[in-house]
Amino acid sequence: MNPASPSIRTLAKPLFEDVAGDIGVSFEFFPPKTEKMEQTLWESIETLEPLQPRFVSVTYGAGGSTRERTHATVERIARETRLQPAAHLTCVEASRGEIDEIARAYWDAGVRHIVALRGDPPVQGKAFAAHPDGYANAVELVRGLKAVAPFEISVAAYPECHPESRNRAADLDNLWAKIDAGADRAITQFFFSSDCFFRFRDHAAAMGIAAEIVPGILPVSNVAQTRKFAAQCGASIPSWMDRLFEGLDNLPAARQLIAATVAAELCGQLYAGGVRHFHFYTLNRAELAYAICHLLGLRPQPQPLEKEQAA
Repeated sequence: MNPASPSIRTLAKPLFEDVAGDIGVSFEFFPPKTEKMEQTLWESIETLEPLQPRFVSVTYGAGGSTRERTHATVERIARETRLQPAAHLTCVEASRGEIDEIARAYWDAGVRHIVALRGDPPVQGKAFAAHPDGYANAVELVRGLKAVAPFEISVAAYPECHPESRNRAADLDNLWAKIDAGADRAITQFFFSSDCFFRFRDHAAAMGIAAEIVPGILPVSNVAQTRKFAAQCGASIPSWMDRLFEGLDNLPAARQLIAATVAAELCGQLYAGGVRHFHFYTLNRAELAYAICHLLGLRPQPQPLEKEQAA
């Protein structure tokens, strides 16, 4: 038998051979609209909680459309689980006083982490317009939240550039301003190329941005839905992904397998490049995120029988 060529030998090395379980993860959920969706969400939370994520975030609808449901979900997580919840908060259609009041209510409920975002306009396709008495952007929001209480604050980053930014330099300037205003870390929008993330991280470091930049991972099982998300945040969907999902509309199990494979390969490449923290956009489903965490060596930890009472 002829010896394998160097390229074949390289490909033969398992992608997850060297993982050590030395990762930190976080998960994003959205507030449920119906009783059935709420059941799915809490089943997912129960499945993912034993992985001891660093935090779990709960999104905030355009124009504050899910304000009450977001608050209720965050408070329930804080009350009934051992997880550390992070509440999304945006500038859209709210005054500074209203936003500050919401932030104080979170602090009083024991929530210490905010994901601070400018937010999308309530009408898709319309330009963002700041509230006359509101925070004009995420930089102002971060600064305002730090004035309310010493929150831990995460902000958004865009490896492929925010769709409204003039260019990459302006986008990085805005990220630097958010960190300078007091943000503790940046979580990226989803992407499908490890090189894309590494280039962005290197450019940020070259600018002097020392804060943690966490890759946001979206396991894809519905390309049409993902394309809609991508249009809102400036992410690109490679043509090969379309091809992978062709003909699988009526084969959900096959879609799930391919989705896990694609996302796991991306995470494996990021891990090989030194990434040790991952943020998963779960869409309130646990299976794909759990499977990828397992591939990266993360295992459930024993949980106490009861949530400890806060001192």
